[in-house]
Amino acid sequence: MDNEKLEPNLSEAAGIFLTSLDEVAREAVRPVVLRFITWYGREKPLSTLSAPEVARFAEQMSRAEVDITGKLALLRSFLGFIYKKGWLNSNMAIHLKVARKSAPVMAQRRPRSRPVSETRQGVEDMRRELAELKKKRLKTVEEIRLAAADKDFRENAPFHAAREQLSHIDGCIKQLEARLKTVVVVDRNREAGQSIKVVVGDSIILRDLASGEELNYTIVGPKEVDPARGRISSASPIGRAVMGRALGEEIIVAVPAAKLRYRIENISC
Repeated sequence: MDNEKLEPNLSEAAGIFLTSLDEVAREAVRPVVLRFITWYGREKPLSTLSAPEVARFAEQMSRAEVDITGKLALLRSFLGFIYKKGWLNSNMAIHLKVARKSAPVMAQRRPRSRPVSETRQGVEDMRRELAELKKKRLKTVEEIRLAAADKDFRENAPFHAAREQLSHIDGCIKQLEARLKTVVVVDRNREAGQSIKVVVGDSIILRDLASGEELNYTIVGPKEVDPARGRISSASPIGRAVMGRALGEEIIVAVPAAKLRYRIENISC
């Protein structure tokens, strides 16, 4: 008990707080707490915490992120914890407020969703991911219901953690559903005698006309990109340049320092 009366620094207080939580709540709270103590100074004594600095942190987060209501709620639980421990003279949690954002000049203009080419495998992967997210959402909603049994939501870390997770899941679901509405499945079957032109899913060999070097790529949809394996997006500079082009054609890829010239040496499904 005597040790708890001594004032810990910010990092030590964070460690004590996180240890007091169950695993689910701890994993949700940890990122925002670590972000705060890193920004403020891990080794600083708690007595140096000031209302203006806490408010400034909240303002910076508000301007840098789209949805921070849940994150600030999690951080409030940390500040409320150290206040209850007697390490602060006032509860700094009340200064964590979402800053109002001014509407951007072009806010009323919404870009049209452009069709995105994907292989059949890529579309199936997205549908599988969407199904898993919807299952996970049901589980999270149930966690919120159980956590809500504690009527004191202000210091209910599991409740806020589950709400934060639900917000993230809903965002991913909306993003995938929007992509699936605009996706175009590329049919890679080519009839006999049809000229071979590059489509999503093709593997190609390009020859650098300046150095003679051969480059191997596979053109895939944005969700299947893996640069380490040579899988590049059809929306990348090279991807855009080769889409719809035929064997033997020369292409130009504009980069900041120069324009690169290639010839399509091979196209294979």
